[in-house]
Order: sequence, then structure tokens, then C-alpha cells
Amino acid sequence: MTGPLQGFRVVEMGGIGPAPFAGALLGDLGADVVRIDRIAKPGAELDLPARFDFYNRNKRSVALDLKRPQAIATVLKLVTQADALIEGFRPTVMERLGLGPEACHAVNPRLVYARMTGWGQEGPLAQEAGHDINYLALTGALHCLGDADRPPPPPLNLVADLGGGALYLVVGVLSAAMEARQSGRGQTVDAAMIDGVTHLMSAFQAFRQHGSWTERRNDNIVDGGAPFYRTYETKDGKFVAVGAIEPHFYANLLQVMELKPDGLPRQGDRSTWPEMRERFAMVFAERTRDEWVAAAIGRDACLAPVLSIDEAPSHPQMAARSAYAVFDEVRHPGPAPRFSRARSELSRSPPGPGRDSRAVLTDWGILPERSAIFWRLGCWRTGNSQRAMGVGSLGNSR
Repeated sequence: MTGPLQGFRVVEMGGIGPAPFAGALLGDLGADVVRIDRIAKPGAELDLPARFDFYNRNKRSVALDLKRPQAIATVLKLVTQADALIEGFRPTVMERLGLGPEACHAVNPRLVYARMTGWGQEGPLAQEAGHDINYLALTGALHCLGDADRPPPPPLNLVADLGGGALYLVVGVLSAAMEARQSGRGQTVDAAMIDGVTHLMSAFQAFRQHGSWTERRNDNIVDGGAPFYRTYETKDGKFVAVGAIEPHFYANLLQVMELKPDGLPRQGDRSTWPEMRERFAMVFAERTRDEWVAAAIGRDACLAPVLSIDEAPSHPQMAARSAYAVFDEVRHPGPAPRFSRARSELSRSPPGPGRDSRAVLTDWGILPERSAIFWRLGCWRTGNSQRAMGVGSLGNSR
């Protein structure tokens, strides 16, 4: 492995959603991430072929039967050598397994024990099931999205799962690891998606209290209410996105649209925004998406094409940045961010559960002492035939 986290060891308890994404990000940065997967019945099919499970890239997998004491002992053996452990189950699931923070810190006081939930470790909803859209709803963020006359749309699962969840978990892991270098003591990181999204909403909470943000959707400066910050359909049925907030960028946009500012209302006059949105829509409908892009390039008008998921990789800017990389015959988003020296790379294809059991236990010094008893008891497997199911089946992973 290469990258700035080379030598940093992470045990990830197999599950779904933001915790695996956080593990993949740490793996992209060079950490040795070992995912603990659950042994499945022989012949069980994968829900998703392993090489397309991008949340598991740059990791290795050990498959264990966590109902067996020997398997729990093996996880603790790995924990003794780990810098961090990541888990994404409901509160108390890890404790019931015998792998809670107290048990893990008993064998490794320097361990960063990172917990990922939606609702948090305590409170009246702590044991409730949920997904991205539910956590987003509770924070007030979902209410801010979409058109005023339609229900709020889910913004994929980017905001709560990945933005307020996985990325905050990674920040917590690395911050606690830095502190452990100074204090010699690990600690538990409690990352909840509702906390992360609430933090992401900081500016809008401030705007609302200041009085410059209304509770109405599609009525504010960056929620599509402003005519100069929204998307418009073009002549060919495609779309462009404009974001000309600053006055000089707005003036440039008007020039691209061939509109004279003298005949228009003041940019900040909210009372005219509905009328201006309609006028802008009529203008953008006169040309194709690519014609508008060609007219705006080099003019600082803050205009960009709305590309489809299939179009994005071939855009010249994406190509110039090598934003995507072909690895194991599959196109992956490239690691981010980038570093001038310790470059992050795609080094390991996503593993099927148990693919790396023997290699990991050997590398981490657990084999050969446990090899014979593990094979006899069936506590771990190798190979790619296991079903992609982590111990998340023991409790909701949020």
C-alpha cells in the first residue's frame, strides 16, 4: 500500500453504508484496512460481484463466525495490533458480541474505537432503524431541498450517509489517532449522522437566525430560489447549472445570455426572482446545452453543463485530473484528496468475504498458532464464494 497512512492498521466490522465508505477512504490513503466479514452458507451468491463493491476497495477481508468464542478471540487479537476499529451497528450490538469499547481497550489502550450510527449512541431514537433520508429529515436539511410546490426530494444518500457520516467518522479517527500519539491513550469516537448533518447546516442555521433565510423551499439564494443559482433546461432537453452569485459573475452571465442589465431589476430584489426565473428559463431554452457551454467558456459566468453519470468521466476537465481510473477492468473514482509525495493509489480490488483470511492472520502474526483450531472449527474461510454479508445482520448498521 502507498499513501500518507501507510502503516496505519484498521479493523473494520463488516456492515453497510457510511462505515465501509470511511474504511475505503482510509484504505485509499494507504491504511491497512482489514474487514471482518461473516461466514455465509457454502454456495451463497454475492448480492453484488465483489469487484463492483467500491466501498470495499483497498481492503482485505477475514471471514469469521462471530457466534464462536474463538472468532471473538481472533478479532481481539487483531485489535491488539490495530490503530483503529470501525463499527457501524446499533448501540450495544458490539457489547453483546464481547467487542465493545471496554473489551477492546482492555487489550489495546491506544486503540481509536470509532462508532458510526444515524441517531447516535443515546436518546429516544437510538435503537430505531433508519436510513440517510430519515436522518436528513430530522436535521431540517431535507426540508430545505427541492421545489416549493413538491415534496422534498432525497439527494441520493450523499448528505447524511457520506457527508455527515463517513467523512466525519474519518475526521474523528484521524484526530483521535493524533491525540493518542501525544497521550498514549485511545478513546471512543461517537460519530452520528444527525450530528454531522447538523454541523454541515451551520451557515443556514446562522442565515435563518439572521433573517436572511426563509423556511420556504426554492426561495433562497442557494436553494434554487435565486434565478442566478439554479438549473435550466436547454433547447435539446438537457440542462445547464448557473451559480453567478457575486455581482461581477452575475454581470458576466448576463453578457453570455445577451441580456442588458439596464432593463432588468436589481439582482438582490427577491420580489422579482419568480419573474426572473421564468425569463431566464425562456432564454436558456433558445440554445442547446453545449452551445451555452461554448458561449460561457473563459468568461467567468459560473455556468456548467449538467452531465449524466455516464458523461462525467469523459469531460476534458475530469480527464485532465484523471478523476477516474480503470482498475481490475472496472472504472473507479480516483482516490481523493491528492498529495504531492505520498500518493494514494488503487492497490487492492474489493475482496469477497474471507478472501484474505490466511494472508491477514499471517501478516498480523496470528498464524500459525491458530491455524489448526480454526480450520477444525470452521471459524474462518478463504476464497470468493462467501456471501457479501457482514455482522451487520446481527443488528441494524445505523
